[in-house]
Amino acid sequence: MQLQRIVYTGFIALLTICDCCFSQTSAKNFQAWWNEPPVPQSKTYPKAKQLSLIKVSGNKFINANGDSVLFRGVSIADPDKIEHEGHWNKHLFEQVKNIGTMLVRIPVHPVSWRERTASDYLILLDSAVSWCTDLNLYVDIDWHSIGNLEMELFQDPMYNTTKKETYEFWRTISKHFADNNTVAFYELFNEPTTYHGQLGTVSWKNWKEMNENIIHLIRSYDAETIELVAGFDWAYDLTPLREEPINAANIAYVTHPYPFKRSQPWESKWEEDFGFAAQQYPVIATEIGFEINKNDPADGAEHYGQRITTYLEKNGISWVAWVYDPKWWPQMIKSWNFDLTATGDFFKTAMQKK
Repeated sequence: MQLQRIVYTGFIALLTICDCCFSQTSAKNFQAWWNEPPVPQSKTYPKAKQLSLIKVSGNKFINANGDSVLFRGVSIADPDKIEHEGHWNKHLFEQVKNIGTMLVRIPVHPVSWRERTASDYLILLDSAVSWCTDLNLYVDIDWHSIGNLEMELFQDPMYNTTKKETYEFWRTISKHFADNNTVAFYELFNEPTTYHGQLGTVSWKNWKEMNENIIHLIRSYDAETIELVAGFDWAYDLTPLREEPINAANIAYVTHPYPFKRSQPWESKWEEDFGFAAQQYPVIATEIGFEINKNDPADGAEHYGQRITTYLEKNGISWVAWVYDPKWWPQMIKSWNFDLTATGDFFKTAMQKK
């Protein structure tokens, strides 16, 4: 009987300890969860209206005065990468401005968004938007995934995401940057591709519907920022627009016409694959890039760089050079001293001569 009493007393003590530990753990892990907002709150920017609001008019981008705007810009690397390397500061954007840039494309990789967390990543983006406002630069925020969002299969682990995460990303971004004229574009998905079937299948009908759903979601928070919709084949092919354009106003379309996308002669194929769309809709080549070899100078009229920029400008297509970084290919700068590569020099000349 005595032994039973001791065991019972010990059991009660153990339950009391466990209950205490559980209560402390619960309080620590779940304290005030009911007070947390569902989405990070929108931010008030004192200079949110300093830059002219960019809109779509026909097949052009226009400012508040009704003047047409053809953007020439650069992509930087992911802010999370740059911050880890110790170079996330206004000086970076000043250097970007100095080469003639009008638009800064900011690629946000799903893996960096998750690991840093939305709240902390927004701090990086807030800094970028503030610096760009001071420098009269517009911003394109790009959800930088590559793959098949319909089947949630992606080219590399850094691009892994889900439909839910993609929707939540744009819900967060559009609420946070609503009414901020500096953020001119939301690039909904970097490069849709099935990788020749290795990432499954997706129809244009399904891709169109997903983009329309994202646009509808964004506009419940932000009715002004222009959404950018990419074509298939790693954001190159816009031919489905001939039959089924996206059902939304104030949007534009994306193409990435790298030199390896088609064999020469390029111009006739560019016209067939995406150039035709610029006659009816605004189109922006949010990535163009190449590496200049010593034996292949870019100052000749037949070089890809000359031909693609000439073609885009002639057809009123805005363009963004990839990439203003010393590590990601094709590099526009040699180091964080901001000395330009031959590719960087080419794009600097192309932007400043216009």
